[in-house]
Amino acid sequence: MKNDRMKMKYRVNEQIRVREVRVVSDDGAEVMPTRKALELAQKEGVDLVEISPNAQPPVCRIIDYSKFLYQQKKHQKEMKQKQVKQEVKEIRFGPQTDEHDYKFKLKHAQEFLNAGNKVRAYVFFRGRSILFKEQGEVLLLRFANDLEELAKVEQLPKLEGKKMFLYLAPKKAGVVKKSQQKRDREEAEAGMKAAAETVSEEPTTDGGLFANAKNGADALKKLNID
Repeated sequence: MKNDRMKMKYRVNEQIRVREVRVVSDDGAEVMPTRKALELAQKEGVDLVEISPNAQPPVCRIIDYSKFLYQQKKHQKEMKQKQVKQEVKEIRFGPQTDEHDYKFKLKHAQEFLNAGNKVRAYVFFRGRSILFKEQGEVLLLRFANDLEELAKVEQLPKLEGKKMFLYLAPKKAGVVKKSQQKRDREEAEAGMKAAAETVSEEPTTDGGLFANAKNGADALKKLNID
């Protein structure tokens, strides 16, 4: 089923019904009538494969279609292996968290970030402890500063109800959602790469967080950081 879906992504031979195409090869590229490109493919005993249909004119390659699909499948498998599943991990503080507990949670945050996950740290203000919201902000800014080598700040401390949140993302990015245009372009590039690989390979059977923060100067003084 998966191979069938992949086959449907590309037009081959007589399925290519435009008037002219750009045929790419190791020697360069040439725009020619589609009929001529089909004749060249037939002469070599291979196929005319459309690898970039949105180009003007569409880009094609004269290759063995089965080898091309093999390379595409191989490339997709490699890309999937490189992907990192990114989760959001929570770290909870109280407004008067002691140093031992702080270090313990800092270590967990470092582990989460090194694993490619985001971190949502927050201070929970229970009852009258909301009076210490400024202290909670300083705590979160310190947390962000201590993780600066591993993380970038997505949202500075912000009070939402009885919780003040700080959002951090790993500097070594995981999977990023791409626009459709970018995905189309990458698919076309992958197709051209796969086509090129068929020439030589046969298929086988086997610092500055506080400076940008609101009230950053006051926070620095409270932390006794010059």
